[in-house]
This record gives sequence, structure tokens and C-alpha cells, in this order.
Amino acid sequence: MKLKNMIAIASFMFALVIWFNAGSASANGDRNGRIHITKDCSAYSGLAGGHCTIASSNLPEIPSGSNVYYDQPFGAPAGLLDSNVVLDTGNGNRALGRCMLDGSTGLGLCTFSDGTGQLAGFTARINVSFLGGKLWAWEGTYSFNALPER
Repeated sequence: MKLKNMIAIASFMFALVIWFNAGSASANGDRNGRIHITKDCSAYSGLAGGHCTIASSNLPEIPSGSNVYYDQPFGAPAGLLDSNVVLDTGNGNRALGRCMLDGSTGLGLCTFSDGTGQLAGFTARINVSFLGGKLWAWEGTYSFNALPER
């Protein structure tokens, strides 16, 4: 067999493998990428049950107007936030996570492990940073993983 034919066959097989893997990922519903969110914390009281509102988001599943509720108060321990959070986008679409924030640096981390409704299978690792005023940036990675068969 000529070298040209072998290269053509190998290229075809490689393309077929890539196409098959891409198709199976789509069929399973897996999706991932970068997340870019701005939060407005004008209404945040710092008390347990306080919330911030999503001002902008690059994910259609997390639209502007969604709320992030904090279970623990800011300042316990002193100068820090270490809280369970619920991201509520309405209509039963919620994600469960945890956020920590250092009040002295304005830097923190939020992670999300799963959700319900449109946020089912949602996971994320998000870096938090202070933008000024009452605005905060969430920048990181996310994925929506296919749900197991029932």
C-alpha cells in the first residue's frame, strides 16, 4: 500500500474518532466552559439569609436577576465569609454551593456541586474578586454533566 493511501486512511480514521467522541459528548448532554458573572450586593445584609443579585452572566441558565443566598453571616470567623450558598434562578432552578471570602483582600472562592431544574448537573469553581462599590466578579470554570439514568 502506498504511503499516500495509508496517510489518507489514517486521517480518515482520526477524523472519524474525533467526530464520534464529539457526538457522544453532545448526546450525553455534557457541556463546560468559562463562567463570567457580575454580582450586585446592594441588598446583602451580611446576616444569615442575606443575598446578592446577579447583574450580568454569560450563561443563559443563570440570568440577570437571579439571587445568591448565604446561609452563614459574614464575619464568623472575623473578617471572613465561609458559607453554604444557594443560587436561585427561579422556577425551581437552584444550585447548591459553598463560598469563602477574605474581607481584607476582597478575594474568595465559590464552588458548586449540583442543582435542580435547569441547574441539574451544574458544577463550578469560581474565583471571587471585588470590583468596587457593591459589585463583585465571579470568574472561573463550569460544567453541566449528564445526569445518570434512573
